[in-house]
Amino acid sequence: MMLIRPVRLGDLADILQLSGKTGIGLTSLPKDEVHLRERIQRSIDTWQGLRDKSEQGYLFVLEDLLAQQVVGVSALEVGVGLSEPWYNFRLGTLVHASKSLNIYKPVPTLFLSNDHTGYSELCTLFLDPTYRHGKNGQLLSKARFLFMAAFRDKFAHKVIAEMRGVSDDSGHSPFWNSLGHHFFGMEFAEADRLTGMGQKSFIAELMPKHPLYTDLLSTEAREVIGQVHPQTAPARALLESEGLSYQGYVDIFDGGPTLEGEINQLRAVKESQLLPAIIASGEAMTDQTYYLVSNENYGAFRALLVTGPQDMAQLTLDPLSAEALGVIAGDILRAVPLFNTATAADTSTRQLSQASES
Repeated sequence: MMLIRPVRLGDLADILQLSGKTGIGLTSLPKDEVHLRERIQRSIDTWQGLRDKSEQGYLFVLEDLLAQQVVGVSALEVGVGLSEPWYNFRLGTLVHASKSLNIYKPVPTLFLSNDHTGYSELCTLFLDPTYRHGKNGQLLSKARFLFMAAFRDKFAHKVIAEMRGVSDDSGHSPFWNSLGHHFFGMEFAEADRLTGMGQKSFIAELMPKHPLYTDLLSTEAREVIGQVHPQTAPARALLESEGLSYQGYVDIFDGGPTLEGEINQLRAVKESQLLPAIIASGEAMTDQTYYLVSNENYGAFRALLVTGPQDMAQLTLDPLSAEALGVIAGDILRAVPLFNTATAADTSTRQLSQASES
């Protein structure tokens, strides 16, 4: 059985092992024990109410209960850019016109932006390669939506997700090579590492503040603006099926898109229902409608996948699932169908093979 729960200090060794498998693209999970320990402690402090809003962040783990091992992580930041500037590029247009020459030319541009300051963020999504099967990836990603639905007052009115941009197997980014490299004087992987370690002041110090003309970039760089890495496309589709969308903001390093959405309009927030826990005495149900189910316990939040009938009101837990969630008969559960039936978005975990959020 696979379970989503809050991180603990005892998970450090497993998470450190996971961080060694991420490669380039997951800036918030560097292979650094001191940094990861602080990240875990910050999450614990957030749950205990010991951090200011500018520092609050929730780190969840996916645990294989049989193996007693953490095999995946995902996170929520409460409000980005509240302690130091949050940067991305906003795609815009400047018009160059001359009546005397009868010339009217719209020019696409990139504006350095802090527009997402204060928004909540979906981030740090990574699943061990050996567990990329079944629906583990969807559980790891979507459980956060139930947490936001249950504890809506903890988060901003909007949530964002920075998606991994286009790069090759060696980590070379066409967007970085054509733009960032000229201003930062370092390789993409090094800039990626520094931001993951929380060293972001160099962005403000070195990035130009005036609009950048995209026509001056290489053809390869222009073509990847707002595009995701091929292995991230399914993860993007998953988030879009939940209600997030691309609004013309991209990462300043690799040009990957930032998805955003009103939290109150997200599918899990709108469609999840509160139900009394009904616990069966026998084996698990064999129905093939999948539900994401969580308890309503803030400090001991738990979430997992169960199957049940199409009528969610008749959802029944088997004893092992109830025990894993920490509920007894009559306790309140929050449940939502795993898939968006309007789009039938059943993205396989195998497709979610790479880190897709910063």
